[in-house]
Amino acid sequence: MHWITKFSKFLLIAFTSFAAVTQAAEKDWQPLPLISGGDVDRNWVHIGYGKFVVDEGAIRTDPAPEGLGLLVYKKEKLGNCQIRVVFKTKELASNSGVYVRLDEGILKELNNPGAKYERDANGKPSAASSELMKASSEREDGIWYGVHHGYEVQIAAGGDPSHGTGSIYSLSPASGPVKDATGGWKTMIVTLDGPKIYVDYEGQRITSFDSRTTELPPRRIWWEPKREHKRPETGYIGLQTHDPKDIVWFKEISVRPLDKRG
Repeated sequence: MHWITKFSKFLLIAFTSFAAVTQAAEKDWQPLPLISGGDVDRNWVHIGYGKFVVDEGAIRTDPAPEGLGLLVYKKEKLGNCQIRVVFKTKELASNSGVYVRLDEGILKELNNPGAKYERDANGKPSAASSELMKASSEREDGIWYGVHHGYEVQIAAGGDPSHGTGSIYSLSPASGPVKDATGGWKTMIVTLDGPKIYVDYEGQRITSFDSRTTELPPRRIWWEPKREHKRPETGYIGLQTHDPKDIVWFKEISVRPLDKRG
């Protein structure tokens, strides 16, 4: 029985060491406050249409038929770091996104929502309002400023890899199968490393993007980001509201320095 006692002690020491390392690593993460006093924390400001609400101890998208919205963390810009996002979606294709490297001009759009959609009984935007929205995008009004002056880490399962969860929207595809976040909380870690962006989903690296590339895919349609703008390596982050019924919850947004990554 002597060897059993020694083995048990070894397991206890190993478990204790692992727990200590895990606890220390967890302390590296600094959560950004999402909720204060039962409402969305005041350091987050909303641009455009829709809003975020508190729900189930998390914040949830509350989209508007008029168009897109963007909740921006105004307190500080983020440079080289990792951003941990814990989220879930109502439907497989529920659409949202995490914006990174937004330049300082985004905060000037707080009172400029831009054009809005008019929709029929089925929720389809009218042709006339779609043309106005296209012009608003080209002028870079409201959230469209963020689309063209930041990068979106997409949340929306289904579709092609360049427009699915974990992709750098329309610029760099995510690898692997469809990312289904309807079954519970999922974790995505976005690494900002100089000109590079990496995305890990549930512990697997799925996207690598280098903004210095000269081989970006062409812009296919007006709601995709313009390619010519240079995004800063230190910028604001934001969370997107999309179309009605696109419901996404965010339970945690945490940040840690890049030199602490595992």
